[in-house]
Amino acid sequence: MSDQLSVATRKGLFIYDRHPHASPHWLPRAEVQFLGDPVTMVLADPRSATLHAALNLGHFGVKMRRSSDGGQNWTEVAVPAYPPKPESAADESDAAWTLAQVWALERGGPDQPGLLWAGTIPGGLFRSLDGGDSWTLVRSLWDRPERREWFGGGYDHPGIHSICVDPHDSRRVTIGISCGGIWQTRDAGETWDCRASGMKADYMPEERIGDPNIQDVHRLAQCAANPDVLWVQHHSGLYRSTDGAASWQPLVAQPSSFGFTVAVHPQDPETAWFVPAAKDACRVPSHAHLVVTRTRDGGATFETLDHGLPRAPAYDLVYRHGLDVDASGKRLAMGSTTGALWISEDGGNSWTCLSAHLPPIYCVRFSPG
Repeated sequence: MSDQLSVATRKGLFIYDRHPHASPHWLPRAEVQFLGDPVTMVLADPRSATLHAALNLGHFGVKMRRSSDGGQNWTEVAVPAYPPKPESAADESDAAWTLAQVWALERGGPDQPGLLWAGTIPGGLFRSLDGGDSWTLVRSLWDRPERREWFGGGYDHPGIHSICVDPHDSRRVTIGISCGGIWQTRDAGETWDCRASGMKADYMPEERIGDPNIQDVHRLAQCAANPDVLWVQHHSGLYRSTDGAASWQPLVAQPSSFGFTVAVHPQDPETAWFVPAAKDACRVPSHAHLVVTRTRDGGATFETLDHGLPRAPAYDLVYRHGLDVDASGKRLAMGSTTGALWISEDGGNSWTCLSAHLPPIYCVRFSPG
């Protein structure tokens, strides 16, 4: 099980370590990393024992940092960079060819030492072959004509927020785009296919509701033990695929099928967790009651879990990367946009609040145990 938790927030990176004999078991380190700076994404890479962090410094742009000692010391490394906008893209804005945010960081497979993937706003996928020392835009995806139809959900431009690398076949990578559907490569990025068949975008005109290229995927996750099973929290509901994203089946949960995040049990493809919210512009927990929903039968039924979570009314919202499960499938972490952080040691049955006063939380991630 994981003994380190990284919490990326609007005002720095907070690292918690597990101390079995302390109460609570999880204690924050005294020193906050990048205090005052927005940290949009963090990734622990056990292949090289490194920790990666992406910062968004506004006027000073996006910055990348890497630590080889568990977050004690950091080195500035290369940032994904877009090429100059060509004349053929005159109909696109300059911002559409300018890095605004690193929204996803994932490591390649065990047979790909040094390979990292980065998903960005405005919708470009980048690859590093040297642990983040340099980055290359994946032109095979960026240059597809379908990209011109992608659009922003909560941001002005589309963004890649989810990257799933098949642990059994590192050449198969599946990504989620808001708003651009699901795309998958089976040859390490040489070619791509749109894989959002069965999804429905209820915010679009009737003739385009089923268009796979404009689906607003909020979060995509896969089961490590059975990567053909993937789950999606979509703007219009919940979806599950059991055929490697070739097709998607809708699911219905109470109190709501709307939300932003999903976590999947790494060994059990039937089990996943969601955090429901009131739909669209409201962006608060459904009925002002913060709960986690869990299915253990592939989405046929859902349980509502709230033991240890605040009583209603509570307005904590959990965004795309605010929920994580470790390799055991028993330990979960959840952070909200109002700065509350919870941990569960029993699969979500009960929760312990580690802090109610952090800055708004963008991402929680366990270091692989």
